[in-house]
Amino acid sequence: MADVREEEVQLIGLWYSPFAMRVKLALSLKGVEYQNLEEQNTWDKSELLLKSNPIYKKSPVLFHRGHPVCESMIIVQYIDEEWRLQGKPILPAGHVERAEARFWVYYVDDKLYPSLRNHVAATAQEDKEKAAAEAAAALHPLEKAFETASKGKPFFGGDDIGFIDIALGCFLPWIRALQKLDGIQILSDNTFPNLSTWAQNFSAHDAAKVVLPDNDKMPEVIRTFRALFSAA
Repeated sequence: MADVREEEVQLIGLWYSPFAMRVKLALSLKGVEYQNLEEQNTWDKSELLLKSNPIYKKSPVLFHRGHPVCESMIIVQYIDEEWRLQGKPILPAGHVERAEARFWVYYVDDKLYPSLRNHVAATAQEDKEKAAAEAAAALHPLEKAFETASKGKPFFGGDDIGFIDIALGCFLPWIRALQKLDGIQILSDNTFPNLSTWAQNFSAHDAAKVVLPDNDKMPEVIRTFRALFSAA
């Protein structure tokens, strides 16, 4: 079992997890060095993970000063506050803007993520198409929200990646892999011109390029999940 070292920042996660990507991206934006404690897979959870997150028993978990912090966007907020003097702020400065950003992050996890999860689990073409349509429907309010949040700039956070960008952007590798595997468009240029341009800007950001996995690797992850779901 890996040791928790109080003097180091450590992260338990899976390389293909959008939730672990969120934390890695926040650390990258802030220029924080950390030790990556890679889990073996989604099902065989390490003793350290089970001990550090006994309630939900899932990654990511960030260790700082020897203490665990759980849940991806709670961790991102923690990073923004703890290293507030490093890099640019991740959350907006104003209270209203912060509340709006937290609302849309909750929306991403409540509406978009379940549709993508269902799409990953689907094996029948009809189920894939239904899940893809639900995911696309979840993106429509975000297409409009981008206009308000970005104020004509490249990101939801304005000139740089912010709170909403992190939450949504780390699902892009999964969306692209599903589109490649199944040939069903979720994030199309015609339907989502704002989000399509935003996705290109997000993926081209130096901090994101360090974190986001190779597009060629993600389809194989989805194939593995589907094989396991089919067997079950």
